[in-house]
Amino acid sequence: MSTYKSDIDSAANLIGSMGSAWNAINPEFAARMKAQNKFKTGLDIARYTADIMRADMARYDNDPSQYTQSLGCWHGFIGQQKLISIKKHFNSTDRRYLYLSGWMVAALRSEFGPLPDQSMHEKTSVASLIEELYTFLRQADARELGGLFRQLDAARAAGDSAKQAEIQAAIDNHQTHIVPIVADIDAGFGNEEATYLLAKKMIEAGACCIQIENQVSDEKQCGHQDGKVTVPHEDFLAKIRAVRYAFLELGVDNGVIVARTDSLGAGLTKQIAITNEPGDLGDQYNSFLDGDYIDSADDIANGDVVIKANGKLLKPKRLPSNLFQFRKGTGEDRVVLDCITSLQNGADLLWIETEKPHVGQIAAMVNRIREVVPNAKLVYNNSPSFNWTLNFRQQVFDAWQEAGKDVSAYDRAKLMSVDYDATDLAVEADEKIRTFQADAAREAGIFHHLITLPTYHTAALSTDNLAKEYFGEQGMLGYVKNVQRQEIRQSIACVKHQNMAGSDMGDDHKEYFSGDAALKAAGSDNTMNQFG
Repeated sequence: MSTYKSDIDSAANLIGSMGSAWNAINPEFAARMKAQNKFKTGLDIARYTADIMRADMARYDNDPSQYTQSLGCWHGFIGQQKLISIKKHFNSTDRRYLYLSGWMVAALRSEFGPLPDQSMHEKTSVASLIEELYTFLRQADARELGGLFRQLDAARAAGDSAKQAEIQAAIDNHQTHIVPIVADIDAGFGNEEATYLLAKKMIEAGACCIQIENQVSDEKQCGHQDGKVTVPHEDFLAKIRAVRYAFLELGVDNGVIVARTDSLGAGLTKQIAITNEPGDLGDQYNSFLDGDYIDSADDIANGDVVIKANGKLLKPKRLPSNLFQFRKGTGEDRVVLDCITSLQNGADLLWIETEKPHVGQIAAMVNRIREVVPNAKLVYNNSPSFNWTLNFRQQVFDAWQEAGKDVSAYDRAKLMSVDYDATDLAVEADEKIRTFQADAAREAGIFHHLITLPTYHTAALSTDNLAKEYFGEQGMLGYVKNVQRQEIRQSIACVKHQNMAGSDMGDDHKEYFSGDAALKAAGSDNTMNQFG
């Protein structure tokens, strides 16, 4: 492993071997620029982060308290600020990732304008956002190291050798802001070849983990909306294989595939599965179809479809949309079959899209899956589509009622009311929300917890509050009191927004390239000096 000093020595040897033409090149400056750009390509990032994620998966298998977390991103700056904040508050990025949400790409990154989560946005925008996120994270590395280099120069100027040694150790042991991204490829944006091509772009941009769902690509719906349509297992497995081939082709042998099933809330299928013998995978998929068993051709109307199932003739119910529906109440059984099949055919992690955050519901399905695949693990969407307050208050209400506790002071249908906020029921519900991730990691096999759309909502909330104050009676105080003053007092780095955007790094480079002739921005007249 190279160190800051060894990189300076290597650069000095190279520069010396080139003769007088390179005399103006400073070996320490070259070493600094190298340190500030330790990841040269997206594939370097994908390989590095895949190893991190695999190690975290193994650690979770040994200790379920060691689960991982992420927050969804729709812009490189958002991802950068999350990691800067994580390092600031926790001094480590350990087990903390980023999530790239297809929903937020559709809603916030499409040239068509805001779109619903139906895979109508430009698929290239997914890979572009991965590249953008890592560009901002690499710049966070460069900015942080640039600050260390300036501290090193100051220690040298002061003749403080102990401080020099301390800073040089910090440089050698610098922890990167680069972390794994769990990246949403939706249903693959087309057939298996389209899935493979997009997966390659995503991996080349730096993705070590790709999440793909078992919905029909051209009928794709948000996981928390109605009208979801799934595909037979063989169609889905072809796309999982396409993603694996993309990883292998690009040399990311440790790449992680998350197989998502929407079957719990999907009551429709576009296709009847191919089946060659009773009990095969296609036959199992078809066994969930809703329909009527018939005895003769007289029971078949014009355009009806008939298949052989369970040794009988089944006439599946076909809707005016030309879709077929599954029998009510089969969702959990289909989820379990989906998950086992995916893990047995190349997927590494599971994603079960549910209609509510309920540890017991998730655990019941995972326990069935683990009877066949003992180390099955989940990525779980702690979705803003759930009303967390109402759901958990109702869960506590139901548990109290079942235990014979008096709940007459509460109206179950109105538990969201602010009137209940200070009650014992609300306090207990909030505690269950607080421990949900740890509880679900321990009891329901959830390795990775994420919130898909947090910054979509935080941006809306903070903007609403600022607009109300600034355009109202508070005027400029609405910004100063609630934004800038809080940035200063909470040591939010971007209060120095020019520095955050790279101004100081640009000054460094100007000095490297032009020496004393450099025209730098960080002089005494720079108003950023007001922030200390």
